[in-house]
Amino acid sequence: QEQLVESGGGLVQPGGSLRLSCVASGFTLDYYTVAWFRQAPGKEREWVSCISSSDGSTNYRDSVKGRFTISGDNARNTVYLQMNSLKPEDTAIYYCAAHLGNYCSGSYWEYAYWGQGTQVTVSS
Repeated sequence: QEQLVESGGGLVQPGGSLRLSCVASGFTLDYYTVAWFRQAPGKEREWVSCISSSDGSTNYRDSVKGRFTISGDNARNTVYLQMNSLKPEDTAIYYCAAHLGNYCSGSYWEYAYWGQGTQVTVSS
């Protein structure tokens, strides 16, 4: 059974860091493009970042550029999201998602597989 499991969320002070992990089981991420989305209370889900299966190229939404880094470890079948200089507006549930394609997409409906989410709270 194909499954994505996120971990690494938590409570952190503004300016702090967290690293989220997304582990796949039942399928190999080598052939999938993986993205991170987030959803804050009362807001719509928004795309954060993605890493392409074709060449490992990455993309970020403007508000996280220079602060977040997405990376993949094929040996561990895992994708990471390193989040630095966190701000209160980064508070949300973070989801990883995967689609069998070689391009980054910010459209959530293109992603067939989703994790259950991990809560990130940035607060003093």
